[in-house]
Amino acid sequence: MAPYESDSTTAAEAGGLRAGRHRRRAARYVVPGAVLGVAAATIGLVPALADSGDPDLPEMTAQQLVEKMAESDVDQLSGTVKITTDLGLPDLGGLESGLLSGGSHSDGDGSAADPSSKLTELVTGTHTLRVAADGPDRQKVSLLENAAEYSLIHDGKDVWGYDSGSNEVYHSTVSDRSGELTKEDVPATPEDLTAQALKAVDDTTSVTVDGTAQVAGRDAYRLLIEPKRSGSTVGAISVAVDAETGLPLKFTLTPSSGGAAVVDAGFTQVSFAKPDAKTFDFTPPKGAKVTEADESGGAAQAPKRAQKPDEDLAGNLGGLTVLGEGWNSVATFDTGGEGLPTAGDDGGLGGFLDSLGSKVSGGFGSGTVFSTRLVNALITDDGKVYVGTVTKEELVKAADAAK
Repeated sequence: MAPYESDSTTAAEAGGLRAGRHRRRAARYVVPGAVLGVAAATIGLVPALADSGDPDLPEMTAQQLVEKMAESDVDQLSGTVKITTDLGLPDLGGLESGLLSGGSHSDGDGSAADPSSKLTELVTGTHTLRVAADGPDRQKVSLLENAAEYSLIHDGKDVWGYDSGSNEVYHSTVSDRSGELTKEDVPATPEDLTAQALKAVDDTTSVTVDGTAQVAGRDAYRLLIEPKRSGSTVGAISVAVDAETGLPLKFTLTPSSGGAAVVDAGFTQVSFAKPDAKTFDFTPPKGAKVTEADESGGAAQAPKRAQKPDEDLAGNLGGLTVLGEGWNSVATFDTGGEGLPTAGDDGGLGGFLDSLGSKVSGGFGSGTVFSTRLVNALITDDGKVYVGTVTKEELVKAADAAK
């Protein structure tokens, strides 16, 4: 069903939504109201019809559903989340995990329990998480592995990471985590992912309600987010929103190329009862190696959380420019280098990189495109980089337009 675009959401109404957000309690596991306010001002007003008849819920427009999400005051929950990520990355025999984690290991000055290395594992494969929250100061996320478990626990001012496989502990405090990679940097739960997706909602986006569903035994509405224009690698994003609480229960991103979802994350079990206080208690096990953040370099060695990515990249990479708008936007910067090594370079690095990418040419010159099912990047032979959730053809067009 095509959305009915409406301009009936006035500035006053948008202001009312913002005021309502300020009144509700802060909650770590609630979709940020500021993001949802942007979405509410730009979406269509298509009523939700329970066309499947299961479950049979009252009609609700897309704007009403987004408002319900913004007004959700859920700050206590526990449950299990299954997340599958299929970016279509080449099989590098485990090398990609090391690259994504920054090469962090338990030897040397690093810690196997540092979240900088552990949480990046979520970007590929299928994982099961146990999550719990009791207000903005107490949360726990556990990554369940075959024969081990990794937990990240926030209890007041303390943040603990524990890797049972290596029996290592990483400890920091809220005050010294401004530069560290945390759960917020690697969205894992449906509400985290929904918040990220809604940042892209603008007038290039269609947002509608697409019937109803049941997730983890709870009735939900399906919110459907789709780019209006061709050229994006994003086909559609579907969010199952709990009909009672307004909490996102399931997030699915399908690519425009078709096939399996790129990201599929959903609760398989959820409860909104107050978790047992012992859930957030942590004492390093006997014999565990404990690394304090300041001992390992803390924020100085961890990947930086780019509060102002434009400024950071502009300073380090010769200036960041965004071309286009909405889902078809492309970020570009100049590395100041001479492009990638060629196939004839010593060590075979050029030939290896050539095997991972595809050669392209245009008015910009020539270069190599490295593709996943979601994000594509063009590196030109003169060292310029173009990257976005757009097709290879859109990258070439952007490079041509920038010349």
